[in-house]
Amino acid sequence: MRRIRWDEFESVCPEIARLARERFERDELVMVGTLRKDGSPRISPNEIDFAAGRLFVSMMWRSRKALDLLRDARVVVHSVTRTREGTDGDVKLHGRAVDEQDPDVRLAFKEAIRARIDWVPDEPNYHCFSIDVQRAGYITFAEPHRVTAWDLERGLWQLPFPG
Repeated sequence: MRRIRWDEFESVCPEIARLARERFERDELVMVGTLRKDGSPRISPNEIDFAAGRLFVSMMWRSRKALDLLRDARVVVHSVTRTREGTDGDVKLHGRAVDEQDPDVRLAFKEAIRARIDWVPDEPNYHCFSIDVQRAGYITFAEPHRVTAWDLERGLWQLPFPG
């Protein structure tokens, strides 16, 4: 399945990309789903940044979730849910993690993280992944209820609200 970098996702699906960016920048945290060596799922909190046309998730050197992604790049990025009612809506991005080794890309990431929290990780002792998007979704439980999905083959579509 084809996947696209964040900047292209913003062009082809601005509806979900805008919601995702606003939410991720506000919360500065997402949940990242990876696959363990035995195939079982792992869910982990992770900071997130945007730079160089990419959506970045960086990780501590040799962390379990980083090793998961180096072995199997399939990933899901989910907004953090803040209330039981889910009125903020949930954003989900499905795709592949790209292990970014290009020094210019890593520098762009470091500039973004420095601007956000006035700190940068030491080279090369961290993993810098960007997310290439394959599918995306958004659901809100606030009125009006809305379920929106996107992929490259079908584009953007609305689903019926469950229940």
